[in-house]
Amino acid sequence: MRAITFVIPARNNLEFLKICYPSLKRLEGCHHILILDDASSDGTSEWLDSLDDSDLHCYKNSGPERVGIVGMFDKGIKMAPTEIIMAFHADMVAAPDLDYQILKHLDRGKVVCATRLEPPIHPDHPSKVLVDLGSEVKDFDYDKFVDWCENDYQKKPDSETTNGMFAPWCMYKEDFLSIGGHDELFAPQSREDSDLFYRFVINGYELIQTWGGLVYHF
Repeated sequence: MRAITFVIPARNNLEFLKICYPSLKRLEGCHHILILDDASSDGTSEWLDSLDDSDLHCYKNSGPERVGIVGMFDKGIKMAPTEIIMAFHADMVAAPDLDYQILKHLDRGKVVCATRLEPPIHPDHPSKVLVDLGSEVKDFDYDKFVDWCENDYQKKPDSETTNGMFAPWCMYKEDFLSIGGHDELFAPQSREDSDLFYRFVINGYELIQTWGGLVYHF
């Protein structure tokens, strides 16, 4: 299986990181995880220091000002040690076969995104699935999440993939860098993802949403 670097900016997201990180470690492939701590004050730095993982890479902004998700994603993608990167959010949990489901559709010139499962505090949308597996970390059970994915999940569309683009998304690092990454106009964050996705289209990249690759998004 091709290796992915999961790039995860984090600012005071420690409670989410503590379930996001283990879910990525459970994936079948030998992947890298890059967590960028953006001047957190919730113990994120100390927690990262406590982890003994040769495939975990950390970048720490000591602050006091934050860089923001735009700068952190671009910095992390440039630092990634693999050809393939995935822009992942700290408040997401990966289903056990996420890497396989993403990589089987990925090639040069393509951007592949997962399908989000979200608690019903979010608005419904054809691009995602609403399911209440907990709206807070304390209510979430990973084993229950896996059981739902394996036994209760019913794909909405007729085909395995549709045209779409949402976080988390995966692509070749070279493809991302060739379009200049995020536009600093949108830093630290505000419609930076929409702008980036428009430029994917303008540059002729194929946008693919796989309905087999799932993440739970708080």
